[in-house]
Amino acid sequence: MITLTDSQKIGIGLTGFGVFFLFFGMMLFFDKALLAIGNILFVVGLAFVIGLERTFRFFFQKHKMKATSFFLGGVLIVLIGWPIVGVVLEFYGFFLLFRGFFPVVIGFIRRIPILGSLLNLPFISGFADRAGESNSMV
Repeated sequence: MITLTDSQKIGIGLTGFGVFFLFFGMMLFFDKALLAIGNILFVVGLAFVIGLERTFRFFFQKHKMKATSFFLGGVLIVLIGWPIVGVVLEFYGFFLLFRGFFPVVIGFIRRIPILGSLLNLPFISGFADRAGESNSMV
């Protein structure tokens, strides 16, 4: 069993609420306030879960500066008041930042009974295989 500190538990809650507010903000036609709250909660929650120093090191590695610029620039643009442009930039930056985790996530989902069989459907399996292989493009 994985033991979590109290700050990590708080971070998981903040990150979860951040994802909820982001999703809810997009469902309500890119509501600026909900997206801004979701962005702030997601980033703060991530810092609580993995720690401030590790968060800083993750975002500001030399080979991830382009991805970090897109992600944090998208957050800033949402906060300024252009939600659609900001969310598009955030998604692109999020994809670039976390694409190294996609093979692990795809492998995990393939082991879940119902979701694994969905990923093996003919049309979906091609996308899952490409997302699951190691990408080296930047």
